[in-house]
Amino acid sequence: MSDLQYPNSKAARKTRLTYTRTDGTTARWRDRKRYLWILALVPSSATFLALGLVTASGWNVFWWAGPFLAFGLIPLIDIFAGEDGNNPPDELVEELENDRFYRWTTYAYVPLQFASFFTACYIWAAWDLSLLSNLGLAFTVGVAGGIGINTAHELGHKKESVERWLSKVVLAQTGYGHFYVEHNRGHHVRVATPEDAASSRLGESFYRFLPRTVWGSLTSGWNLERSRLQKQGGTHWSLKNEVLNAWLMTVVLFAVALAVFGIGILPWLLVQAVFGFSLLEVVNYLEHYGLKRQKLPSGRYERCAPRHSWNSDRITTNVFLYHLQRHSDHHANPTRRYQTLRTFDEAPQLPMGYGTMIVVAAVPPLWRKVMDHRVAAHYGGDLTLANIQPAKREKYLA
Repeated sequence: MSDLQYPNSKAARKTRLTYTRTDGTTARWRDRKRYLWILALVPSSATFLALGLVTASGWNVFWWAGPFLAFGLIPLIDIFAGEDGNNPPDELVEELENDRFYRWTTYAYVPLQFASFFTACYIWAAWDLSLLSNLGLAFTVGVAGGIGINTAHELGHKKESVERWLSKVVLAQTGYGHFYVEHNRGHHVRVATPEDAASSRLGESFYRFLPRTVWGSLTSGWNLERSRLQKQGGTHWSLKNEVLNAWLMTVVLFAVALAVFGIGILPWLLVQAVFGFSLLEVVNYLEHYGLKRQKLPSGRYERCAPRHSWNSDRITTNVFLYHLQRHSDHHANPTRRYQTLRTFDEAPQLPMGYGTMIVVAAVPPLWRKVMDHRVAAHYGGDLTLANIQPAKREKYLA
């Protein structure tokens, strides 16, 4: 990066950055999404969005604003906004990574998420809502928590201790603190292999995948921490256990909420948590469906490559999910910050963004119709190379 011409601090805050190419010529690049990233904070404020719409309209249907946003409005905008295709130049990666505007955009999610959470707790306790409205609000809070797991994902991969700590704080709402351990040290090692609980298999419906990945991820995270602490000569029954101290944050959060607002909100706390972590797992389902790293003569799996993750470069969903859909580059460079992730032409592509594909995954026959032939095409018709659900192997290889 020695040939990079760093702009002064005032210019660094602008969308246009000047740099010197390796051939000595000067060029300018514009980060068209710089201020759009602020939109990623909208889901964190889902309760306030719902409350504002209900107050303005008098329509209780808007307690369901979170699901409407995630599975209706964002996919609709995706259709019209189209794809991005804009990668930052390699020469600007370091400058972009050091620009704290992007970092504070993720930090801001945390207080907004918990403000939404406690506001919802107050509404459940103090307002006389119908069962359907309470359920809608729980799903809306679950959207904030589920997309919050993606924020935790971004923070948890970083080297700074404050970001890793914030990652566990964000996970507390959904009770999914073990994700902090399992994703980084489990999924990233075993991705796109039959051994990975978070990699879905060809022919496996989301409803079969969900219990397998929830239990598999939990046990994997626990076993990874137990092994780590045993190697250090300590016990895993201590607060040094990253899984235990992350779960403790959930216990404290829920205890505070119940102490302040009463035991009556407990069902809604559980509903929002389950819906929130289910959003994470359905995204896991999309990201590696049927894809498999091949074993080398040594018995080890080949290195993870762009061809082992389903990608989507739909600009709207990428803005709301901190470039999560540029998943191949994330697996190649786990510590790379979201604003510098790149799209690859060689990566297999989903036909739409995550919001739409989540809806498709909820209907297994439709999912198989949309995705199975894409897996087959990706492997040139040779499904022996795919990661197939064991019970369906004979069917797919017939």
